[in-house]
Amino acid sequence: MPKPLWNRIVCVSFVEARIERAAPDGPETYAVERVASGGDVDWDEPRILAGFWRLLERGNYRLATWNGRSFDLPVLRARAFVHGISTGVWHRRGGRWDGYGQRYSDEYHADVMDLLSAHGAAAKMRLDEAAKAIGLPGKIGENGAMVADLYANGDLPRIRAYCETDTIQTFYLYNRYALLSGRTNRSGHDASAASMTEYLQRERIARPHLGIFLDHWLGRSDALTPEPAAGATPQASDH
Repeated sequence: MPKPLWNRIVCVSFVEARIERAAPDGPETYAVERVASGGDVDWDEPRILAGFWRLLERGNYRLATWNGRSFDLPVLRARAFVHGISTGVWHRRGGRWDGYGQRYSDEYHADVMDLLSAHGAAAKMRLDEAAKAIGLPGKIGENGAMVADLYANGDLPRIRAYCETDTIQTFYLYNRYALLSGRTNRSGHDASAASMTEYLQRERIARPHLGIFLDHWLGRSDALTPEPAAGATPQASDH
C-alpha cells in the first residue's frame, strides 16, 4: 500500500445521521439523513477535498470509520497538504483527550476496526468479514482492489456506488459498536438500523445500488430486521 501522500482521492462517500437522545444522558439513536458522495463525478481531487473539509468544519460531527485512523484520514490530510487545503478543524475540534486525532477516545472519531481490536491488542478484522459476521452482505461485486481499474476506465459512478455501500455497512457496524460500548441500548440500536432500512427503501428506485444492497442484506437468513422503536421523544445532539 502506498504512503498516504501518494494516494489520490477520486471519491469521498459518507452516511450523515443525526444523533438523538430522549434524555440528555440517555442512550443514543442515529437517524439517517442521507447517504451520499461529495460533489459531482467531474470534480477533481482539490475540489473533493475542499468540500470534505468544509463539511467537517460546518457541523459538529462525530466520525465513524473502518480503518479510518490508519488509512482514510491520513490520506485525506496528506492530500490536503499537497493541495494547500486547510484541515484546521481536525486539530481544533474537541479537547486534548477527545479530539478527532485522539486514538483512545471515541467521542469525535470512532475507528470501529481499531476499537474492536482493542487498539491492536487483538487481530483486526476486514470490513467484509465484520459486516458478514453481523448479518450484513459484505462486499457485493466490487472491492478496493478494483478501484484503480474502474477509475482508468472512467467508471466513476460505479466507484461512488461501491463506496456508498461501504459507508452503509460502516454505519451498521458503528451502530453495533455503540450497543457494545453502552452508547445506545437495544431499542436505540434497532431504531437506528430501521432508520437506515427505511432510507434505503425510499431511495431504491432513484438509486438502484441502494436497493441491490438492501435486497442482499434482507436476503440473508441471519440478517437483523429490527422494528422501529416507539414511545421515545428524541432530542437532537450537538454532535
